[in-house]
Amino acid sequence: MQSGKIDIQLKLKTLPDKPGVYQYFDKDGTIIYVGKAKNLKKRVTSYFKANHGQAKTYLLVRKIADIHYIVVDHESDALLLENNLIKEHQPKYNIQLKDDKTYPWICVKNEPFPRVFPTRQMIRDGSRYYGPYASVRSMHILLDLIRELFPLRTCALDLSPAKIEKQGYKVCLEYHIGKCKGPCEAKLSEPEYNAMIEQVEGILKGNLAGVVQQLKKLMQQYAAEYRFEEAQIVKTRMDVLERYRAKSTVVSPTIKKVDVLTLVEDNDTFFVNYLVVNSGAIVHGITQEVKRRLDESPEEILTQMLPEFRTRFGSDATEILVEQPLDWELDGTNFFVPQRGDKKALVELSVRNAKFYRLEKLKQEKIKDPERHTNRILEQMQKDLRLKELPVHIECFDNSNIQGTNPVSACVVFRDAKPSKKDYRHFNVKTVEGPDDFATMREAVFRRYSRMLEEGQSLPQLVIIDDGKGQLGAALEALEQLGLRGQMAIIGIAKRLEELFYPGDSLPLYLDKRSETLKVIQNLRNEAHRFGITHHRNRRSKSALSNELESIEGIGQKTVEQLIRQFKSVKRVKEQSFENLAAVVGNAKAKIVKAHFDRVAGNGN
Repeated sequence: MQSGKIDIQLKLKTLPDKPGVYQYFDKDGTIIYVGKAKNLKKRVTSYFKANHGQAKTYLLVRKIADIHYIVVDHESDALLLENNLIKEHQPKYNIQLKDDKTYPWICVKNEPFPRVFPTRQMIRDGSRYYGPYASVRSMHILLDLIRELFPLRTCALDLSPAKIEKQGYKVCLEYHIGKCKGPCEAKLSEPEYNAMIEQVEGILKGNLAGVVQQLKKLMQQYAAEYRFEEAQIVKTRMDVLERYRAKSTVVSPTIKKVDVLTLVEDNDTFFVNYLVVNSGAIVHGITQEVKRRLDESPEEILTQMLPEFRTRFGSDATEILVEQPLDWELDGTNFFVPQRGDKKALVELSVRNAKFYRLEKLKQEKIKDPERHTNRILEQMQKDLRLKELPVHIECFDNSNIQGTNPVSACVVFRDAKPSKKDYRHFNVKTVEGPDDFATMREAVFRRYSRMLEEGQSLPQLVIIDDGKGQLGAALEALEQLGLRGQMAIIGIAKRLEELFYPGDSLPLYLDKRSETLKVIQNLRNEAHRFGITHHRNRRSKSALSNELESIEGIGQKTVEQLIRQFKSVKRVKEQSFENLAAVVGNAKAKIVKAHFDRVAGNGN
């Protein structure tokens, strides 16, 4: 094939309607993307449409200078071939696997009398590796179990037949304490040792039931041959293995061998969880963080990760449990979406593990780099709410009144997605009579931003109006009066369905219930509601106190304010002596107040 943009359109027209793998090359002949397709023509052509959902895809297409493809017979072949090509070429625009560390494996060394040990490096020397283990603790528990069950050697001696025949080795302490059978002095034959290794590998593969069955047969054989001591040793091993199996994450004995594959999406990052279930227990589990490079769908992420996981764990399960149907075929394998029962519970467990891993990552990010954590949230808000700039400064308004009395409006301020309580403001309504929420909101917004303009303060990047479209319209009128319409983003939120309304847009925006953007908005709304209600209660309390004192004939507003300021409550005013009252409001007023409360107390009796 010739390279160059000039050939692209021609190649698109001649692509086959077959499954296969396609490779995009840049002008330097470097592979920049590898993908799989059930239909090469449809899939590849879709990249070259006039409009792209994401800028990343547009940038990729601009760099494509040549296209190569490989036609395969089946979809499963495309799946495996794509995985191999990505591993080999590491294309720039394919998904990135994000690992903070290399997970450990258990190695069964390719050597006479194989050793079994943990390692973080895979050496292609014929040795067999099991894992990887996301939990180092669980790996060591498994190794401890194996060492308790089987007297395997731990030394690194060359135990080739020639070396053993020379009789140059001496048994060590491990032999004397019963932890090794002494193959270095030919005290144990290689076939006998390899029989133990076979059982060890059965345990590592998760086939605990099979190993127990083997041990049971061996125990019965020894017993039949009157080798009771050896039969007792085997029985002890069976008991240890049964106890370990009881401690395993048991799912259901009816589930023999399945894989579970789910993911949780968080912006441009996916958290993919994979479980291997064997003989009714989870024997392997891992969550992998995957970075989206283009506009890959969850299905594409799962189908790219599946061969990677199955290769890592050596899984040959014929049934894979998933949360949503996968429109892909894998030879000899069935994708199944369970609706109830133990298999459904397995899928839910897998999703929970992915969510826990995501939360753990977010907490670590917040601790290690709080600024980055904040910027990530603000960038996501900017994207979700279609804002022109980062919403570093957000303000939220809420009205509060009960049956039209003491109407107030609250304004809370968030900076860097966190409350800035020193900037909170409340507004006692001055120009509105009766319960008119729209007019109350109009007054509060007008007073807030007219003052900010007078004082030369910087305006927020985002204003949120609680209670939906009516209050949003009133707030917009206030901004228009001030000439601020369009200078800052403004949205309304309706409480019932968490709908977000934009000026001039009849259709609301619905955010994912789990999104951090919605959580920040809900925090703003709840904080505004709390702040407004608290102030409203205080006003009603003061009003009630004032009304009780003002009902005393001969006592005016000024006297009431003096008494409340000094004694804080009507109850404490009642308890004061004539001298204490006179010291605050004079003898004449004190005499009136004292006489009133004495008369009320007398009537009460």
